[in-house]
Amino acid sequence: MARNRRHHDVEILSWRTIGSGSTTNPEETQAVMSQTLSGPGYGPESDDGCSGEPGQLIILLHGLGADGQDLIGLAPHLATTLSRARFVAPDAPFPCDMAPMGRQWFSIGNRSPEQLISGVETAAPILNAFIDAEQKNCNIAPSQTAIVGFSQGTMMALHVALRRSEPVAAIVGFSGRLMAGERLASEVQSRPPTLLIHGDADPVVPFESLAAASKGLEEVDVAVTTIVRPGLGHAIDEHGLSVASVFLQEHLGD
Repeated sequence: MARNRRHHDVEILSWRTIGSGSTTNPEETQAVMSQTLSGPGYGPESDDGCSGEPGQLIILLHGLGADGQDLIGLAPHLATTLSRARFVAPDAPFPCDMAPMGRQWFSIGNRSPEQLISGVETAAPILNAFIDAEQKNCNIAPSQTAIVGFSQGTMMALHVALRRSEPVAAIVGFSGRLMAGERLASEVQSRPPTLLIHGDADPVVPFESLAAASKGLEEVDVAVTTIVRPGLGHAIDEHGLSVASVFLQEHLGD
């Protein structure tokens, strides 16, 4: 197995990230036209792209204030049950406006629902283009692709995956929420099986977001499984990772 970035090697960092923030602005909107994503990877790859016949593609989406290195540390653990998977963890497209370093998918500087969903929609085509490119590079079908998110990455995973014309195999979301759930009935195109895991002591994304997301998904006939982690804050713990590994193996196989 090779752990690499498209341009240079990286080290595994923590799975924690910080709470969220920023506003969509004209510069971000303009960036949609030219922005491409890159980040660390783990699994079968040669200098020219994917090789070794990877069987699955798993895209890991980090939270606010982190970058792709923050979640690529999950890959070796998930690879124990998905040994042929290619893991990629793109850096979010925009610099974090709540910290001196790190990236963000969208800003929560203005927390009005309209501004938040506008930010999600600005980032969505950039993420969709990345997913399409990685599937093409690795010669992996949507049915052998899964998206795993943490915090803001979960919000992006749910928003994008449910609106793709070809369904991915599975979604796993840690410590996130469903954005614009009231619009799903008119916008949903795909219904991948979804696993949501949330700590009941989360001080960043309220624990109540788990039930709200589950309700919103069930209302549009998405099969959703929820896991509550007692006493866990805004983080991924060993048990949650183990449950996610089994879920992905079930829906992707090896």
